[in-house]
Amino acid sequence: MSDVSDVSGAGDDAPGATGRTGQGSSAGAGAGAEAQGGAQTGAEARAGAGEGRAAVFADAASGRRARVVLVDDHRMFRTGVQAEIGQTERTGVEVVGEAADVDQAVTVITATRPEVVLLDVHLPGGGGVEVLRRCAPLMADAEQPVRFLALSVSDAAEDVIGVIRGGARGYVTKTITGTDLVDSIFRVQDGDAVFSPRLAGFVLDAFASTDAPPVDEDLDRLTQREREVLRLIARGYAYKEIAKQLFISVKTVESHVSAVLRKLQLSNRHELTRWATARRLV
Repeated sequence: MSDVSDVSGAGDDAPGATGRTGQGSSAGAGAGAEAQGGAQTGAEARAGAGEGRAAVFADAASGRRARVVLVDDHRMFRTGVQAEIGQTERTGVEVVGEAADVDQAVTVITATRPEVVLLDVHLPGGGGVEVLRRCAPLMADAEQPVRFLALSVSDAAEDVIGVIRGGARGYVTKTITGTDLVDSIFRVQDGDAVFSPRLAGFVLDAFASTDAPPVDEDLDRLTQREREVLRLIARGYAYKEIAKQLFISVKTVESHVSAVLRKLQLSNRHELTRWATARRLV
């Protein structure tokens, strides 16, 4: 049985910005096939695992690649995951960076623009939710979105729901096998939502019990990019900082701000900030 489910709709060091090739097995990401096999014989379990690897690694054989950043405050765990999934010719996964805390994570993710970030929930500097908040513009990029898959030892409902509300596309625990983790990475890259089976229920229950938010006609007038600029302006960013965050020119930022002010019938950025704060968009 697979370690992940598909649900629709829903600092101990200072690592560099490039991955390292390790030789050890993953600390929690590489449980053996025999351990999963239950009553299977060792030979049967190994055969089943071989079939699973062949299916998952077909992506690698076809030349498909996923660029990944590992964010976890335990260096040994990062090294294990790197060894388990980072053999690019075999798995199709290229580890392009690592980080051990929130600031490092934002720096490396912004610099490398990976397709997928494997994100621990509990990190020095504010946790995975803070990384998601600060990387919101990268997630919203329509042409080259950065997608997040939480990979954590925690299976607490509040942790799962927190990072999903923050924008992560899925959540798997560190008991996942290397094969299933590679599969999850490619599925998240494709825009799917992926969860360990027990955790999917937390998300479904949480969102089923939440009333749909009322439609804000004023906000609906804005494009996605205008909303991103609006939030950053309301948070006090200068035009140059916004341009750098969104990988656009300062002139483009100015154009978006003018469009937002016109559509919302506001006069200046101070009124805009009050407007955004009143709607809890900051």
